[in-house]
Amino acid sequence: MNKTNLNEIFKSVLEADRAAVVLCDLEHTIVYMNPVAIKRYEKWGGADLLGKSLLDCHNEHSREMIIKVVNWFQESPENNLVYTFYNQKENKDVYMVALRNDSKELIGYYEKHEYRDRETMKMYDLETKGISDTLYSEKQSKWLP
Repeated sequence: MNKTNLNEIFKSVLEADRAAVVLCDLEHTIVYMNPVAIKRYEKWGGADLLGKSLLDCHNEHSREMIIKVVNWFQESPENNLVYTFYNQKENKDVYMVALRNDSKELIGYYEKHEYRDRETMKMYDLETKGISDTLYSEKQSKWLP
């Protein structure tokens, strides 16, 4: 499998996630948003947030914590996951996750959402439209060049 195909596979995984996925580089620039993130953050600009600083989307305390966590990620290749928040309204845990290259160098980070609700979808239901039909559209999905 060549690199291009593998990148397409990784992108497809992110695009199919039912949680918002926002990837940032080490300058805190938003470089990718999956369709769920674009929709979730629509009132703050949605896809127009690409290329902007994630820090500008947060209050002072959150900015300080984001910077503190990224600095901790940089201290060791073993530092990769931090629990940051429980969202009671949505019943989910939120984490910051380090993104590393093959040499274990930090190249960015993202926020991971893990919902605690039990799945309501019927098992192996092939009749109901899936995530690709309900959430994905080519116009929504964007990578920052």
